[in-house]
Amino acid sequence: MSERTFLEEIHIKNIGVITGAALEFNKGLTVLTGETGAGKTMVLTALNLVLGGKSESTLVRSGEDRLSASALFSIPKTRVSNFEDLGLEVEDGTLAISRNVTKDGKSKAVASGVAVSASTLSEASAHLIEIHGQSSGLSITKGSRQRELLDRFAGETLSKNLLVYQENLNEYTSIKSRINELKKNAATREEALASLELFSKTISKLSPKANEFKSIDDEVSKLSSVEELRVAITFALAALENEDSGAINSLGQAKKSLDNVKAKDSQVEKFSDEFNEAFFILADLMPNLTSYLESLEADPQRLDQLQERKSELSAFVKKWGDLPDLDQSLAALIQRGKTISAQLEDLSGGEERIDALEKELNQIKKNLLTEAKALSKIRNQVALKLADQVSTEMHSLSMPQTNLRIEVASPDYEAALKESDFTAFGCDSVSMFLQTHRDGPLVSLAKGASGGEMSRVMLALEVVIAASNPVGTYIFDEVDAGVGGAAAIEVGRRLHALSKNAQVIVVTHLPQVAAWGDSHYVVEKSIDGTVVSSGVNRVEGDDRVSEIARMLAGLQESSSAKEHASELLEMRLRG
Repeated sequence: MSERTFLEEIHIKNIGVITGAALEFNKGLTVLTGETGAGKTMVLTALNLVLGGKSESTLVRSGEDRLSASALFSIPKTRVSNFEDLGLEVEDGTLAISRNVTKDGKSKAVASGVAVSASTLSEASAHLIEIHGQSSGLSITKGSRQRELLDRFAGETLSKNLLVYQENLNEYTSIKSRINELKKNAATREEALASLELFSKTISKLSPKANEFKSIDDEVSKLSSVEELRVAITFALAALENEDSGAINSLGQAKKSLDNVKAKDSQVEKFSDEFNEAFFILADLMPNLTSYLESLEADPQRLDQLQERKSELSAFVKKWGDLPDLDQSLAALIQRGKTISAQLEDLSGGEERIDALEKELNQIKKNLLTEAKALSKIRNQVALKLADQVSTEMHSLSMPQTNLRIEVASPDYEAALKESDFTAFGCDSVSMFLQTHRDGPLVSLAKGASGGEMSRVMLALEVVIAASNPVGTYIFDEVDAGVGGAAAIEVGRRLHALSKNAQVIVVTHLPQVAAWGDSHYVVEKSIDGTVVSSGVNRVEGDDRVSEIARMLAGLQESSSAKEHASELLEMRLRG
């Protein structure tokens, strides 16, 4: 587990019924329990927001202006590049992510102190967490999801082949498009060639840069407002530095006053820490403001150059671009300029160039076919292995006679294949079936399992796949619905087994599952008039016995329920 990411902590404020909560997670199995309506699922809602999920104003607690959710993840060195490729900075082995949503539905996301998009967080989530809700069982009835699970189990062997296949497919698509374009432009080749040559000369001379319009506008705005900026910065510095009434001096006095009494009350100590933070932020800001003030200088000549440059870029975009946003249009033209040599070569070559490209296309198609066959071979090999291992897990989950069967359907590679046979993931379709007894008929997952059985099939798949899958944290939201008795005990046992390879967090209403947790949090609610507030507290020892007893009998003080609860908790220690 040392080479996997894991969730260290999460902070929640004003989400649903939860006014405020902070949870610290360890590796292993963590369980979340609580009465219906207490807000257990809201903890996962907060995490979903942090990971780029849809933000809705209805999530904001009634009467509040905004909600906030933040999480801290531990990132091993071997995984840092996954996040840096997305533009996310990992500091000292951790990644801090926060998300705010206003009651108007406006959302802001920040990662390591830098504003990011929700889509970036969504991409990052694939490297951090796998979430299974009550509807997750339905997703594995889809062929695309079944193929994805099989490919995850196949691991690096298949992923490397798939990458080569996709590179060949992209190259095939690109060359096919070039051939079609050449044939279409054959009648107007001379005109198209002249246009391309003019574009090539223009972009080479202009050498535009990405986002140059915004950069020019920013600098023009600064140079046009030098005096106004100088007055504002000078005033701000004076407000900070004034010996009698400056903010730095006032904060310093407030900090000193709190420091004198912070040892007497932990809440005052918290206030003192917050003053410290504000004090040092302003102290760090002062030299930056001073440096900025010194850099302010009117430069009419530079301003004229920028205006002229913007005029040239605007004329270039107006002639060659077709997007309404100037910087987006410029970026598209820069990208076009990178392929201009190949386009000129294509048009200059005429029919001979078309013949050469078609020969190249045929060779790539042969390579594509070879890679597609390789993918099919790997999938067929691992399908048997995955089915056997998952079946063994299902037998341990009170499904002793049920087996998983996986079929990989591929086209006849010796026949002429259509272009539509080659998808982004190869030419295979993957189907998973349940066989409820030996030699029994194969029934698709959608038709062959109840809700409780589907949850156990999903759990069995994850237990097997987790051993080789790099995801560090698995979250299960009441996937034990429809399960009880001995089956519930086995679900808890397998979740505990899964936690040996990855961090596991489970929201459950079953005491047989909760008893397997290495850590146990209870979401409690209190009703004060019409205001519902929830707290999330870690329970240990007698408190944990009482919570398991409540889950068993609905009564925390039942002596027989407590005795049964103690037996369940001892079960985990025995393994």
